[in-house]
Amino acid sequence: MSSILTNNSAMNALQTLRSVNNNLGETQNRISTGMKVNSAKDNAAYFAISETMKGDSGMTKAINESLTLTKNSLATAHVGAESFKDLARQFSERVAFAQGGDGSIDDVKDELDEIVKQMNASIKQATFNGDDLIGSGNTVATATVVAADGTIGTAATTTESSRSMSVVTGLTRSATGIAATTMTVDGVDLTRTYTDFAAIATAFKTGFDTAAGTSEAAGQTYLANTLTAVEGLLDEAISSSTTLGVGMKSVENQQEFLTKLTDNLDSGVGAMVDANMEEEAARLQALQVQQQLASQSLSIANQAPQNILSLFR
Repeated sequence: MSSILTNNSAMNALQTLRSVNNNLGETQNRISTGMKVNSAKDNAAYFAISETMKGDSGMTKAINESLTLTKNSLATAHVGAESFKDLARQFSERVAFAQGGDGSIDDVKDELDEIVKQMNASIKQATFNGDDLIGSGNTVATATVVAADGTIGTAATTTESSRSMSVVTGLTRSATGIAATTMTVDGVDLTRTYTDFAAIATAFKTGFDTAAGTSEAAGQTYLANTLTAVEGLLDEAISSSTTLGVGMKSVENQQEFLTKLTDNLDSGVGAMVDANMEEEAARLQALQVQQQLASQSLSIANQAPQNILSLFR
């Protein structure tokens, strides 16, 4: 039935054109933004999940950046520990040289004093951003001593303290919220080791002269026991450097893991919200053709009432 009041064909054509225009606008928006899910109205579930994952990715990146500071602190401390270790080896070599009897005890004593000064500088200068991982906040009043009779002992008991710090390495999300995961980065206390070296250097000449005054054998015993004590301290220095190196490697491994984790999170977000540009380009062309056809259909439908006039001619 034809009517001059209601044009059903035109209304259907108009609805089709509106639908095509809406789809075309959506496709153009996806192409311009590169995203198929821009807001909750596009896909509420994907939008909520992607926003959560974006937050996790951002926090993971921030943690990774903070670990860089920790790694730099460890690297600085490791440089100081390596320097200290090298100086400890030099200290041991000078004591061994004195034991060989080829040099002046006075000259060796001066060399030991100079090495000890450099050890102290290595400890004090190995700080980064306020972090001191090789020094000690405790005052060590006594240290290892070698008596004139060649025996090794301590004037009093001292406790070696190590510097360590807890650093955040990641986040764990559960139904109850977000919890931080941490790891402990161990520092070392080279101050006590330095104090022992300093005590040996200070007592070196007097101890040797006193022992040698008794007999030549007693002097050699003193030097041998001093070398034994120094070798023990050298082992401590090596162990301290190793501890810091292990800490650096642990932080580097964690950073590598966090980088991969961030990449996976970003990839997951992209899979949910990123537009497939090849598909959208093909869809755009198809919708543009549909828009033209829908416009033509509407134009034809609008001409239908004019045909009714021919009935009255």
